[in-house]
Amino acid sequence: MRILLLDLDSLSPDHMGCYGYHRNTTPNIDKIAGNGVRFDNYYTSDAPCSPSRAALMSGRFGIHNGIVGHGGTAGDMRQEGASRSFQDKLAHESLPALLRSAGLKTVLFSPFGERHSQWTFYAGFSEMHNTGNRGMESAEEVTPDVLKWIEHNASEDNWFLYVNYWDPHTPYRAPEGFGNPFADEPLPSWLTEEVLERHKRKVGPHSARDINMYNNLTHPSYPRHPGEILDMDGLRTMIDGYDCGIRYMDEHIGRLFAELERQQVMDDLVVIITADHGENMGQLGIYGEHGTADQGTCHIPMIVSWPGVTRSHVDSGLHYHLDLLPTLADLLKKPVCDSWDGQSYAAALTDGQACGREYLVVSQCAHVCQRSVRFGDWIYMRTYHDGYHLFPEEMLYHLKDDPYEQKDVADAHLAVRKDAVYYLNQWHDEQMKSMPYDTDPLWTVMKEGGPFHAKGHLKAYAVRLEQSERGDAVEELRRRHPGEFTI
Repeated sequence: MRILLLDLDSLSPDHMGCYGYHRNTTPNIDKIAGNGVRFDNYYTSDAPCSPSRAALMSGRFGIHNGIVGHGGTAGDMRQEGASRSFQDKLAHESLPALLRSAGLKTVLFSPFGERHSQWTFYAGFSEMHNTGNRGMESAEEVTPDVLKWIEHNASEDNWFLYVNYWDPHTPYRAPEGFGNPFADEPLPSWLTEEVLERHKRKVGPHSARDINMYNNLTHPSYPRHPGEILDMDGLRTMIDGYDCGIRYMDEHIGRLFAELERQQVMDDLVVIITADHGENMGQLGIYGEHGTADQGTCHIPMIVSWPGVTRSHVDSGLHYHLDLLPTLADLLKKPVCDSWDGQSYAAALTDGQACGREYLVVSQCAHVCQRSVRFGDWIYMRTYHDGYHLFPEEMLYHLKDDPYEQKDVADAHLAVRKDAVYYLNQWHDEQMKSMPYDTDPLWTVMKEGGPFHAKGHLKAYAVRLEQSERGDAVEELRRRHPGEFTI
């Protein structure tokens, strides 16, 4: 058996051809999707990067494994403490450890462990290649080494190859020589001048006026990445920059597929294509960031092509990315660990059966502190720390009518909000009962001063708001975050 897993950082389904995007951003990925199963409602349980990959690799929610943020206590995986054996649980229960127990050589190409000092990410891999630039890699820095590995090893049996590309992640870095294949193509139809004018009044990191998080600065090395969006030309620069990053990455993925074809292993190769999180490109008025527990950030692609197992179809059930572990265990006839929070969807792959969940709870504690409930056509968002976006405590979006989260309808749907709160409380009770700890790491983040990316910036950002005709927001920010103005 041979398995290739492509982990494509910040890749949003909304910008992929196989998910209905009008631009031809992912032709090589689309071919795989056409022969496999495409999951339309697949979500990371914990965003962004570090919490997401910790959940995927451990098979456990962030509330259980402890990683829900990018700094502080909640930036590290929980220690097992007195119950720890000669080896910790990850040595046997992580995603690569599961595959190694099934007789596969496990190989990784990624800088991720170093990027976030998340050394537990490596647990279970037999061979590790750090691509060397802490997530600032462009595809041309990754592909040659992967091709070399494929050339020397693809014909061998029983391997799992995990390849991590970063090109859709900010700052958009497709080389100048790549050009812009989308220069003459329209922007997404929902991004109108009226929408942009509304977004320009928004405050918060990565809003239209503050693409560089808390200011509008740019860097000459990244001409595709604007500092702010003032007009439709600026909006085009933003969208085209992201889409070019995706297309450039897809072309490099095509090179991997071509070499695998040359090695005559594509016909029986299992291909899994996914992401750690999506990317807000206008959702909630945020651009080029994955900083909320919403549809834009937490909805991710999942495509599985498994010769002899899958048949081409689309699954619309609700699934977490951490459901992959028990699914692989089922398909490989390996035991499912009690510590995993995932639920197998093997039947969706083998028989096209509906086996999704009733609801999902997704979390974000690196840029904001939020937990959200995805159920039916709804996403309900509960905010504990607004990350300077001035979000209300409760938000509600009807994703069928408003897939880009432009109209908060919380005030009009009290009954729906009550259902969502019930689901959220039910989930939280289940998680707290099923772990030996008495601390929810979301509250650890709150008690340590708030999310990592929203600490210590507010005084300087208030000056920026005054200078960019949004000074009316400063009083409310001061009221919500008085401590930030005394730093």
